[in-house]
Amino acid sequence: MPSYTQARSHSLRLGRYSEAGRSYLLTTVTHHRLPLFNDLRNGRLLVHEMRRCEQEGLVDSLAWVVMPDHLHWLLTLNSGTLGQMMKRLKARSSLALKRRQSSSGSIWQPGFHDHALRRDEDLQAAARYIVANPLRAGLVKRIGDYPLWDAIWLENGYEG
Repeated sequence: MPSYTQARSHSLRLGRYSEAGRSYLLTTVTHHRLPLFNDLRNGRLLVHEMRRCEQEGLVDSLAWVVMPDHLHWLLTLNSGTLGQMMKRLKARSSLALKRRQSSSGSIWQPGFHDHALRRDEDLQAAARYIVANPLRAGLVKRIGDYPLWDAIWLENGYEG
């Protein structure tokens, strides 16, 4: 019998449609919600792979935050599908993290959540909400104190 996570991850794909030029808020979670990104070096490996997706012309990053056990990423899709891009991001980041930790096993939960922003939704408000996650989680007292975030509209983002 499939686990709840397996059954639910399949339903995350139902009705998914990727449209080039549209902005999306994506969320993906580590396997068993392990806080892999409490280690800043692990977080930097993930950020490197996100930037590779951008350099390859797949997406334009608008805002993101790497939390200890998940990623929130506001982006505009340029080419391909969300599924293809996320598969690439997860595969590459998994490989990099496994090499660094000399480990095997799953890094990410299957699937991801996506929300296509409507044309009238405020991208800057969505970005502020994303980068404020560490504040709401009680990880820092000021956004600028958290090292793993960035937004095209805000200063003091991640520079590593």
